[in-house]
Amino acid sequence: MTSIGGAKPTTSGTTATVRDIGCLKPSCVFHAGAAAYFTCQSGGAGTCFHFGSTCTPDSACMYDPAAKSYKLCTKPVEGACAAWGAACAPASKCMFNVTDGMHHTCDSVDGGTCRKFGALCAP
Repeated sequence: MTSIGGAKPTTSGTTATVRDIGCLKPSCVFHAGAAAYFTCQSGGAGTCFHFGSTCTPDSACMYDPAAKSYKLCTKPVEGACAAWGAACAPASKCMFNVTDGMHHTCDSVDGGTCRKFGALCAP
């Protein structure tokens, strides 16, 4: 018999208790190639490895590839934005860096633009 997730095998035929590890919470992340937002099923180290369906971030603060800055999307349509509003910054400060195509923690936000990118962050 082997242990699973730290639970010890039982010898009396009773059921072992396995710790609850919970479910992953997918995020809504910008995909530069599609210029739209998609559910990130698996990601880290500045990028998403597996994209799901289109989505809109909770705050509707989205990256505008034409302006290379974040703006409030007043009319989201299937992961893209049909009408832009004022500049904004994601609450997490995990922002897309067009230079390397990765997401970094922004150490200095100016409106919807990051003036100084820091370490990679999980989008």
